[in-house]
Amino acid sequence: MSARISDLDAHLGYWLRFVSNHVSQAFAGRLQGKGVTVAEWVAMRRLFGEGGVAPSLLADRIGMTRGAITKLADRLIDKELVIRRADPQDGRAQTLALTARGRALVPELAALADDNDTEFFRPLTAHERRVLRQLLERLVEQNELKVVPVD
Repeated sequence: MSARISDLDAHLGYWLRFVSNHVSQAFAGRLQGKGVTVAEWVAMRRLFGEGGVAPSLLADRIGMTRGAITKLADRLIDKELVIRRADPQDGRAQTLALTARGRALVPELAALADDNDTEFFRPLTAHERRVLRQLLERLVEQNELKVVPVD
């Protein structure tokens, strides 16, 4: 006799992924209207308020490889949302910073993120949303998760 195989929907991971995918897809659709991807939004939000950040530091902050951050930065530069310039402390090094256009766009994109959360999590009470967030933050901390999801 073989062991019982658990149903797919018996796993919390299944439900987390199910919800996460739908939240992310809805947000990606909202961003698409502004010509930005989720990964680009994450990078822009991290750059917001910064005078200039080394690409390697930005890569670490958002959990991307150096090569991936270079490609991402190139796309943002092509869209005139980010500028690459020499580091004032070390002329051989480079920094990334938002352009004026990029800085102006971040609050609009943040509002889309807020609207996406509000719409998606509306069925939960304020208390339930706080509890869900606390539980997820505890899982992140206890499992020492460091990489920010960008896709």
